[in-house]
Amino acid sequence: MTRLFADVRLYRRARRAAAFSIALALSTAAVSFALPAVSALALSEIQREDLPPPAPATGGTDQQPAPTQEVPLPDPLNPGTGNSGVTPTPEEKLPDDQQVPDDSGDTSIDPNAPIPEVEYDFSKLPEPVRQIRDAIIEAAKTGDPERLRPFIDSGNAKTQLSLGGISGDPIAYLKELSGDDGGQEILAILEEILSTGYVHLDAGKPNELYVWPYFFGVPLDALSAPQRVELFKIITAGDYEDMKTYGAYIFYRAGFTPDGKWSFFIAGD
Repeated sequence: MTRLFADVRLYRRARRAAAFSIALALSTAAVSFALPAVSALALSEIQREDLPPPAPATGGTDQQPAPTQEVPLPDPLNPGTGNSGVTPTPEEKLPDDQQVPDDSGDTSIDPNAPIPEVEYDFSKLPEPVRQIRDAIIEAAKTGDPERLRPFIDSGNAKTQLSLGGISGDPIAYLKELSGDDGGQEILAILEEILSTGYVHLDAGKPNELYVWPYFFGVPLDALSAPQRVELFKIITAGDYEDMKTYGAYIFYRAGFTPDGKWSFFIAGD
C-alpha cells in the first residue's frame, strides 16, 4: 500500500476506486442487503449484488413472473452485447412492431450483433443528447453537485443512480458516493467519462441509448493499446485485470435516451 500511494498518479486512481466501492455499498444498502467490507483498490473483492428471486406465481397456474426492468449490463460471455445476458424464450419475444417503449434504461441487444462503433464526433449526437451532455459537463466543472439537479429526472423515467435504487435526495446520494465531503470527486468522474468516446446502442429500437464511456459496449480484450490508455485514465491496471475476469467494464457509466433524458449514472455489476 505504501508503494502504491507513493505514486501520485496511482493515488488519484485509488480515490476513484474508493468511490466505486462506496457506490456498490450504498446501492446494496438501498435494498436492505449487506456486502462484506471491501478494499478500495480491489474490485475482485466486491461481491455482486444479490437481488431477491422473483415472487412465485399465484393461483396454481404456470404464470411467468413479469420481467424486471434493469439498467443495461454487458453479458459476461458476450461483453459487446450490452444486455443483461438473458435471452428470452421464443414465446416471450414480440415482433418489432409490437414492442412497447420502455423508459427504464433497459436495452435488449442481439447477442450476435457486431461490436458497436466507437464515436468521438459529438456533432453526430441528436441535438437533445448533445445539449444535455454539454450542460452536465459544465455543471460538473463548477464543483457544485447541486447544479446537476435540473438534469436528474424524478418521474416515471427516473434517472437511475444505483443498481438497487435510492431513497431520499439524489444530490445528497451523489455526495455520499464521493470520496470528499463536497462531492467534487464524483463530479470529476462524471465529467471525465462524458469526455470519452461513446457508443450508440439499439439504434432505432424502443430502448435506444447513447452511453459513455464506450468501454461499456466494447469487449475489454478487444481494446487497442491507445484505447487502453484512455481506459487507464478512469480505472487502474489492477481494476482492468479484475474486470477482464468478470468479462466487462463495470465502473461508472452514463446513458441518455435520444430525446435527451438522463437514463442512468451508475457503477457496479
